[in-house]
Amino acid sequence: MSDKGGFRPDADIMRMLADFRLPGMPDMEALAAAQRRNLEALSAANRVALEGAQAVARRHMEIMQSSMTEMTEAMKSIATQESPQAKAARQAEMLKAAYERAVANMREVADLIQKSNTEALSLINHRFTEAMDEVKSLMGNKQG
Repeated sequence: MSDKGGFRPDADIMRMLADFRLPGMPDMEALAAAQRRNLEALSAANRVALEGAQAVARRHMEIMQSSMTEMTEAMKSIATQESPQAKAARQAEMLKAAYERAVANMREVADLIQKSNTEALSLINHRFTEAMDEVKSLMGNKQG
């Protein structure tokens, strides 16, 4: 073996595999390109999921801040009421309103999570379909 054709550690592994073709072996460059597209799709799905998680966290913080402000205002309004009956009626109204807001907020956060998950899964499903078409194409080229 001469130095010219010897093993070079810096050589591109995929190029070496592409040069080393056996009958029935798939196109290594096409496989490497498909793998890169798979990784890009996973990266995009992860990015969408992360952005969704950040949006949920931001919205959750906004809800908490709003709730604290509303609770402070509610305490002030209860303190100004004079009769115990008026205070009880006001507390019941505030409790009902707080419950309705909590349910609406939970629904909103759940919708944000669902939207993020749907987008991420859509990216992965789309890439999976493409990958299966690529495999069929590669196998079809090898049989022909």
